[in-house]
Amino acid sequence: MRDFSSNHEALSINTATLRKQWPLERIVEECARRGIRAISPWRDQVAQVGIGAVARQLKDAGIALSGYCRGGFFPAADEAGLARAIDDNRRAIDEAKRLNAPCLVLVVGSLPGALDGAPVHHDISRARGEVFEGIAKSLEYAIEADMPLAIEPLHPMQAADRACVNTLEQALDLCDALDPERARRLGVAVDLYHVWWDPKLERQIARAGRDRLLAYHVCDWLVPTKDLVCDRGMMGDGVIELKKCRQWVEEAGYTGFSEVEIFSDFWWSQPGERVLDTCIQRHRKCV
Repeated sequence: MRDFSSNHEALSINTATLRKQWPLERIVEECARRGIRAISPWRDQVAQVGIGAVARQLKDAGIALSGYCRGGFFPAADEAGLARAIDDNRRAIDEAKRLNAPCLVLVVGSLPGALDGAPVHHDISRARGEVFEGIAKSLEYAIEADMPLAIEPLHPMQAADRACVNTLEQALDLCDALDPERARRLGVAVDLYHVWWDPKLERQIARAGRDRLLAYHVCDWLVPTKDLVCDRGMMGDGVIELKKCRQWVEEAGYTGFSEVEIFSDFWWSQPGERVLDTCIQRHRKCV
């Protein structure tokens, strides 16, 4: 297993971690100042700046991407909505390609309308079928663009509104069905916040292997967790066995970045400088 204790070369910052403190340009500047070599930006943050300006700033700062957030949200109330989702995912693929991202992360969606508190229907099997078809159609375009897609399974507490793919096993079943040749066209983003609890996690990480492990996200699970979305912990403040999990992904062949992604009302209330410096310290000590 790689030794992270003396440097943070393998650290990436998902820009959601600092979205409440700084605009994207400032996040890039502060990361570069600290020798952080990679980020994973969100589409709305990129849109606020302009993709051309972001691409130039990243190049000038010498910062790469560990992923691009996000595509997905395929299920919809009707055929027109399904078509709009495919069109939006094609735009996301184009953006990821423009920024030279290694993959586009997919948060696949679930019951349409549920995210706004008014689900159009309760048929999660239908939603899963629409996810399958949506990924299949998006994959055709992604292959042409040479942009790998990374399915991110989300914790079951978000099965109704954000993602009806909730385990690494489910995500890999989709990969095997849609990319049986394992050509690094379709893989997974392993976010420990969402999958740490899974008794099959070690086995499924090994199953994924180097070809499927496209992104690796870290934070911690606090006890108690006070909010289903915005109470992630800084690494070392919770109960996730971070080093054990990294050993599993590296034994499976993963050599990429450890991407810190923290949605947290607490950390969003802290000065951005403190957040970044703590990420560096905890990455060296805990990850």
